[in-house]
Amino acid sequence: MRCVLIGNFGVGNFGDEALKEYFLGTFPEVEWTVTSVQKTCHPELVEGSTRFSLGMTLVPRLPFGFCSLFTPWWKTIKAFYRADAVVFGGGSLFTDSESLFACFLWGWHAFFAWALGKPILLAFQGIGPLRTRRGEWITRWVCRRAAFISVRDHVSYDRVHRWSLSTKIVQTFDPVFLLLRKENRQQSSQNVLIVIPRNNSGATLREHVKNALVRERFDSIRILLLQPDNEAEVSYARTLQSELSIPTTTISIRSIDAMAESLSDARFVLAERYHGALAALALGIPVEIITQAERDKLDALKDYVKKDPAELCALVVVGEDALRDAFAYHAGLHEHP
Repeated sequence: MRCVLIGNFGVGNFGDEALKEYFLGTFPEVEWTVTSVQKTCHPELVEGSTRFSLGMTLVPRLPFGFCSLFTPWWKTIKAFYRADAVVFGGGSLFTDSESLFACFLWGWHAFFAWALGKPILLAFQGIGPLRTRRGEWITRWVCRRAAFISVRDHVSYDRVHRWSLSTKIVQTFDPVFLLLRKENRQQSSQNVLIVIPRNNSGATLREHVKNALVRERFDSIRILLLQPDNEAEVSYARTLQSELSIPTTTISIRSIDAMAESLSDARFVLAERYHGALAALALGIPVEIITQAERDKLDALKDYVKKDPAELCALVVVGEDALRDAFAYHAGLHEHP
């Protein structure tokens, strides 16, 4: 079966690259073409991605703006024509909480798939928050034309369920949780506070760090950068480090292995990034999740903090099985010579 995998790949974000690893590694029977902002594959972004990407084709996103016209977008169009299905692979693609542009960008990819008669499979999606009418209209349009929908949290499920779609909605959990659970590392006895900022972090995270240092005594602080090539995120970490009076180091996270290693001696985690908080949950480390907006993805993740990890793994498997059934169905409709 041939599928185009759509996601925010190639920007150096740990969570997105981990999702790419999940799809390539979990569904090797699929002939994947992955859209990316990069012209070449960067296997160093995710541990193990080299072996998964050997049979993968990488193409740019569909043109959506002046600069993108200078990419080899015709390869992407060819991949869409050849595909049996177009898979939107995890993450919070359809949300306008930071920018309406995201809804337009991913909606454009969905429109192109629909125009070509390709099944749209929304897998492990985080839907919303949706602050604008345009953002909600685009997201509804995509969901109404999707042949398969699975969402990674109950907040997304409730949002989509209100739209009374004809397509069944599968409630699952973020599949990166399963990858991280497989990293069974022996926890050391060190006393480290982990801080995971975003590129737009500000005074709120600083206040949480100060409060944590008042409540407990830590030997050191480790700041983890999940998008280490983002200048704003690096700058924030540098400023935060200069304000702290105890030993503080900053580490760039580009792989599942690096994430697990960096958390192996953590006593507590302060996370303003979704997949940073998810990693703490998967590895059984106490975490305080700092949200940016009411009922955003981090707020939704808070509701899973006290869940049994085995239950969350089972939720991921539900999503896997449902997606595999969707692949089998659509592969049966297309037989390649």
